[in-house]
Amino acid sequence: MPEKNMSAKGGSASGGKLLITGGAGFIGSNFIRYWLNKYPEDFIINLDKLTYAGNLESLKDIEKNPNYEFVQGDICDFELVNDLVDGVDLIVNFAAETHVDRSVMSSKDFIRTNVEGTMVLLDVAKNNGGIRFHHVSTDEVFGDLSLDGAAFTEKSSYNPRNPYSASKAASDHLVRAYYHTHGLPISISNCSNNYGPYHFPEKIIPLFITNLLENKKVPVYGEGKNIRDWIYVMDHVRGIDFIIKKGKIGQTYCLGGNSEITNIELTKKILKLMGKGEEMIEFVKDRPGHDLRYAMDYTKAKNELDWEPQVNLEQGLKQTIDWFKNNQAWWQRVKSGEYREYYPKGMA
Repeated sequence: MPEKNMSAKGGSASGGKLLITGGAGFIGSNFIRYWLNKYPEDFIINLDKLTYAGNLESLKDIEKNPNYEFVQGDICDFELVNDLVDGVDLIVNFAAETHVDRSVMSSKDFIRTNVEGTMVLLDVAKNNGGIRFHHVSTDEVFGDLSLDGAAFTEKSSYNPRNPYSASKAASDHLVRAYYHTHGLPISISNCSNNYGPYHFPEKIIPLFITNLLENKKVPVYGEGKNIRDWIYVMDHVRGIDFIIKKGKIGQTYCLGGNSEITNIELTKKILKLMGKGEEMIEFVKDRPGHDLRYAMDYTKAKNELDWEPQVNLEQGLKQTIDWFKNNQAWWQRVKSGEYREYYPKGMA
């Protein structure tokens, strides 16, 4: 990202200015923390609607950083987003409705945020001189893989199988369309399943860890044969950094964790690491449209960006379990909804 002087609010004389959307969420908050540590002269505006998965307490340690500003708002609000990009060099879009089960129950919010919200961000970027735009997507847009098939690559066909992945696929297509139609400088990253600190405890790994810390059983869909590739969240955000700094404009990069494992094997690994027995497993009815296997081939990112995951699954799970053990107040408030009391008056 080129350096330039900042005339708008925020931004140092030599640093860049970023708009991060969805920065109070799991991956976004880890990215903001990572970026401010690595690029302390840059200024970050964090725009987040603070839905159920947005948690400002995840950024409590940096809220007083003079190069950080939080704005509560909706990416679908064109006027707000347009006001915020004054002087901005880069937009990184993490904002999304992400939970598959919720999309099965109702897809309305997923279409609004993931598709319409992305369109607003793209229009604002286009109308303000062509702001560099990075879009964070998912492996789920490609559908699923057979057990013995090759991994997804940047050339894989899109085949979404649930409303969440369909909405993300649509947003990816929009981002590419703005590159081809309007010349907007974009890039896209499609990542495998993330895990790590500050993970919202409705997703499988933090749910299982926190349930076990409360001595509750862990619910496994079907027979647990579905396979996922897991990437530690700090490997993911480092990959996004590499794409922004070294990636080619208009290109997509797949970021994987090199950690394929069935859900039942993952469950047993977590149980073992936490000293629990398999009697804590509770098999539950499988969800509709449950994709069999995801796996990401990150050869392009390795060859072009010199990026590859540094944290293997065993290391990452140990670190994640330790984090949840040492931050029980955080996840207990998140699970109960009490964390919203942390927000300044009028924000919740």
